[in-house]
Amino acid sequence: MSLQPAPASRVFMELVPWADPGRENHQISAVEAQPVGFRPHNAQVHPGAREVHVSGAAEVSASPDRALVTVRVSSTKEVAAEAKKSVCRRLDYITQSLQQQGVQTENVTVTKDFRRVDNAYHMEAEVCITFTEFGKMQNICNFLVEKLDSSVVISPPEFYHTPGSVESLRRQACLAAVENAWRKAQEVCALVGQTLERPLLIKEEETKDWEGQADDHQLSSLPGFLTIQQKIKSATIHAASKVFITYEVKGKERKKKHL
Repeated sequence: MSLQPAPASRVFMELVPWADPGRENHQISAVEAQPVGFRPHNAQVHPGAREVHVSGAAEVSASPDRALVTVRVSSTKEVAAEAKKSVCRRLDYITQSLQQQGVQTENVTVTKDFRRVDNAYHMEAEVCITFTEFGKMQNICNFLVEKLDSSVVISPPEFYHTPGSVESLRRQACLAAVENAWRKAQEVCALVGQTLERPLLIKEEETKDWEGQADDHQLSSLPGFLTIQQKIKSATIHAASKVFITYEVKGKERKKKHL
């Protein structure tokens, strides 16, 4: 599910002019420093503090960093030893090829199943390979397809993310939104001759995360026809965050002229 476009961030700021020149050396109240239409947040307001209220939004994404490929080898023979020999011979070839291509042993899982079917013996082996380099994955799969017969079935790769990826992406989106809001506040204060001080309130108002794009549902109906790049795009995760920040602002001190 795609995220609706976030409204453009605005900076609201109202510095109340002095109605009475005699008050120039006195602090203004917090109410006078509030912008028009301001809705109070649960933040501690210091008497006389001037504030700038900003909102910032950010969206980040991350492609999958893992891919799982399953290779299945099977054989059915009238003699049990022949079925085992047929499968083990091809299984050894597969595991040796993976080692030669630099695939680590901890990324390879092998399971074997041996059973009787009617008057014959059936053996099946499954090799599950986890890849972190997608280019190497494609080269190895192409090599195995070329060297092995049709009894060896190689599944299409399944792309996924390591545990914690979504939460990490949410944090990145939040931090990026805070940075965007801070930059806007800095620019506005510089424009109106104010100095940006410490934040009084930082609030994440909205956070969303989703997988793939809005048009991926059209591709998902034909999973067998997706290219590698389409599968990677479909497995890409996105996160968006919107924050509201209140900063304290101070006027820039004027230098006194000495005669």
